[in-house]
Amino acid sequence: MKYAPSPGPGLRGPIADHIKAIPQYLYPQHLLSRLMGKAMRIRALRIKDRQIRWFIRHYGVDMEEALSPDPLSYGNFNDFFTRALAPDARPIAAGSDQVISPADGRISALGTIDGSKMLQAKGREYTVPKLLSGNALDGDAFAAPFQNGQFVTIYLSPRDYHRIHLPVAGRPRGMRYVPGRLFSVNPATTRVIPRLFTRNERVAMVFDTRKGPLGLVMVGAIFVGGIETAWAGAITPSYGQPVSLWEYDRARHPELTFRQGQEIARFNMGSTVILLFPDTVNLAATLQPGARVRMGESIGRWA
Repeated sequence: MKYAPSPGPGLRGPIADHIKAIPQYLYPQHLLSRLMGKAMRIRALRIKDRQIRWFIRHYGVDMEEALSPDPLSYGNFNDFFTRALAPDARPIAAGSDQVISPADGRISALGTIDGSKMLQAKGREYTVPKLLSGNALDGDAFAAPFQNGQFVTIYLSPRDYHRIHLPVAGRPRGMRYVPGRLFSVNPATTRVIPRLFTRNERVAMVFDTRKGPLGLVMVGAIFVGGIETAWAGAITPSYGQPVSLWEYDRARHPELTFRQGQEIARFNMGSTVILLFPDTVNLAATLQPGARVRMGESIGRWA
């Protein structure tokens, strides 16, 4: 993928996007997200039922796909938001060389990693070492397998299914929590805030698969009540914590093996998932920025 040259300093993107982004620099982002997390877990029937009904109407949520289609069956709003889908709601693309989408959402960017540079939006780039490791000294080593590889960025809107599934069968090699800001990650903000994905709080994971390494980064955002993984539980919110690294040796953690399409994590409110591949993955020609994807659909193949 060719990258548009940076237009240099000055105002970029629609002026309206810049104006909308200004208050985000001033918000107490972590406090607001903490309050949202508490509000999502209110169990009072009148409050949580009203929250859920409003959300379904406002965003047009299809409850027929849910394992539990009755909106009032959920204990709180967060249980509804992270609801499981019916077993046949998301078929997994067949084929041992298939790479599937880990989530429902919309493609915001994709293409070739130019050395270590990736595209956030037109004229805005960021790097793989910063994304995976923040300012940690081992950032280059952590990112090395993805040099000149491929990437896909998927934006999850509030209406989307918010569990994350493994694109290829494998096991986690390592996971890193990187603290940061909590800017919105909607398309307008992505266009105007530089290096957004390397400034926001995130959880970066690298998996070993039979075909090669796979990177999966869950980027937090304002009002995201937390990020959880299937093996470690809640990773965020982790206010005031430094960069943290977990390493998973096969001999010590033999149980950490996941099949393709198995749930590995979830967002407690919406955000963004970034996939990193080596240069042995060919992304599907039909995959384009703005296209909607659903968990289980093929997004590429291993060469």
